[in-house]
Amino acid sequence: MPHSQNYDVLIIGSGGAGLSLALKLADHSLRIAVLSKFDLTMGSTYYAQGGISAVFGADDSIESHIEDTLDAGAGLCDPDIVRLTVTHGKSSIDWLRQQGVVFTEEQTPSGEVKLHLNQEGGHSHRRIVHTADATGKAVSLSLIERAQEHANIDLFEHHNVVELITSSKDAEKRILGAYVLDSKKQAVKTLAARVVVLATGGASKAYLYSTNPHSSTGDGIALAWRAGCRVSNMEFMQFHPTCLYHPHAHSFLISEAVRGEGGKLILPDGSPFMQNFDAREELAPRDIVARAIDHEMKKRGIDCVYLDISHKPEQFIREHFPTIYQQCLEFDIDITKQPIPVVPAAHYTCGGVLTDSYARTDIANLYAIGEVACTGLHGANRMASNSLLECLVFAERASEDILQKLPGILPPPVIPDWDESKVSDSDEEVVVSHNWDELRRFMWDYVGIVRTDKRLSRALSRVDLLKKEIAEYYSNFRVTSDLLELRNLVIVAELIIRCAQLRKESRGLHYTLDYPEIDNSRPAQNSVLTPSPTERR
Repeated sequence: MPHSQNYDVLIIGSGGAGLSLALKLADHSLRIAVLSKFDLTMGSTYYAQGGISAVFGADDSIESHIEDTLDAGAGLCDPDIVRLTVTHGKSSIDWLRQQGVVFTEEQTPSGEVKLHLNQEGGHSHRRIVHTADATGKAVSLSLIERAQEHANIDLFEHHNVVELITSSKDAEKRILGAYVLDSKKQAVKTLAARVVVLATGGASKAYLYSTNPHSSTGDGIALAWRAGCRVSNMEFMQFHPTCLYHPHAHSFLISEAVRGEGGKLILPDGSPFMQNFDAREELAPRDIVARAIDHEMKKRGIDCVYLDISHKPEQFIREHFPTIYQQCLEFDIDITKQPIPVVPAAHYTCGGVLTDSYARTDIANLYAIGEVACTGLHGANRMASNSLLECLVFAERASEDILQKLPGILPPPVIPDWDESKVSDSDEEVVVSHNWDELRRFMWDYVGIVRTDKRLSRALSRVDLLKKEIAEYYSNFRVTSDLLELRNLVIVAELIIRCAQLRKESRGLHYTLDYPEIDNSRPAQNSVLTPSPTERR
């Protein structure tokens, strides 16, 4: 007899977006499930250092924040979405403080205690609310604690979604739930839900070098694509300019705030170079800084450049960047006395599942929030610290829409169990690990910071071969978490390449040697892909 667990809302992802939504819904007598692919703290939110952008300074304004965001987005931001997001900055911070998040404060000369604000690339004012240099950790731990305490929220760690379940028998296609792999028990279960929300984060692990945790494999984007949703702007992969370069360091980010507090990018001989690329120098948007570093590395044949904050007082550095200080010290780098070796690394997915202002996707009752979604906020380049703000604002927007619609959504019908009767355990796990490595390497070489038509064509040919190999493997063997990630990642890689091929210009994060200028002959256009019938599950 088929059996499943039934929920009102199934949230796939346990980062800032997913947990915020769960907490906003939980007080309304709803049964909510939150899935985490690994431990609850393994999402990108936990590792976010910089902070959350919001207007608090007396010399700052909503209009200034909007203008900075539009400028960074290189003509592709949706102005209405930008205004919506920015105007909710202060209320989002207030809500987090109510959840127990403690932000760094400072005392003014008059004795007033107020939030300390950092400045980061692309921002014309200090408006980054933060908890030292570990903001994401503070946000994540507070939200997890609140969710664990709530009787209406069930948290499932080590649960990886195999496939979304949809119905097309109704007047419009709607979501019914998901087949989910319990990685501990190696068993697939069925979770039925009236509403499903994708909050799975981005896809930076498509690249060889990334600042993201292992979980950032584009799962939600691939799941939505196979279910029939459009995706947009996948060519705009943001490369963070400064990832720690050390043979034993694993994807450790050197926060944008280091440059915001006066850190200088220098060559091995100690000479600065950002003045040759942008008048804003180290405070230029990330795409400009990353390309400048990439240019200098390739031009000079060097492995890295350096970020130097050692001219600041030692106490200042330790107080403002305790996490970075301690982490670098483990690799015998004392940032109070010496510069930090850095390289660019894949950091943030600016495109994703196409959504409206309430986080709704193309499929009824399926929502997408956070990095998995393409809301129109980031355009061609995300401005620093707008990402956590987007998570909070669209969690609120989705909660409003879900609460309004939920009374009219029928419970899902009985869903058949996952069928594993025709597959066996794999004796060729090397296929998964080999294809994973090959995919990330050619994406780095051919679809990285600087692209060409020839490189994109080569990458697409390799993706086609890998897709066939992975599909054959998937059809013959029982699913594992590694296999599911690889299956999703190869789809996301293809979407990145196809979107990049559509854009015959250089704009924002997409830079191609074949079209090195912005095309101003027509209004800026988003790249949108629609899955064909054969690409849908």
